Amino acid sequence: MNIGQAAAASGVSAKMIRYYESIALIPPGRRSDAGYRIYGENDLHALRFVKRGRSLGFSLDQIRDLLSLWQDKDRASADVKTIAMGHVAELNQRIAELTEMRDTLQTLASCCHGDHRPDCPILQSLAD
Repeated sequence: MNIGQAAAASGVSAKMIRYYESIALIPPGRRSDAGYRIYGENDLHALRFVKRGRSLGFSLDQIRDLLSLWQDKDRASADVKTIAMGHVAELNQRIAELTEMRDTLQTLASCCHGDHRPDCPILQSLAD
C-alpha cells in the first residue's frame, strides 16, 4: 500500500510517517520502481504502536525504546515495565504541577471582583 493508504489504515498522517522515517523511529518504506513508498502489514503494526504510544504520552525516545523491546522476542518484561513506570512518575509530577497551577489560579480568580474596578489580584500576582 502507498503512504496515503498506510496513513488511513494506521491513523498516522502521511506527514508524520515521513517524519518518523526521517528520525529513524520507523524504518523507511520500501520503494516501488517509480520511487513511491510501499508499506506492508508489519509497517502498519509499527505505526499503530507509535500512535498508541503517543496517545499515552510517551516521548519519541521512550517509544523508540519500547519499539525495540517489542521487536525483541528475548526481552525481559522488566525492561518494559521500567519504562512504563518511569513515564507514570513523570505523569504524576506533571499532574501535581498542573493541580498546583489550577489551585493558585482558582484562588486568585476568587479574589478578583471581576467588575469595573482596576484592582486585580491576578495581575498583581503575575507582576510580583
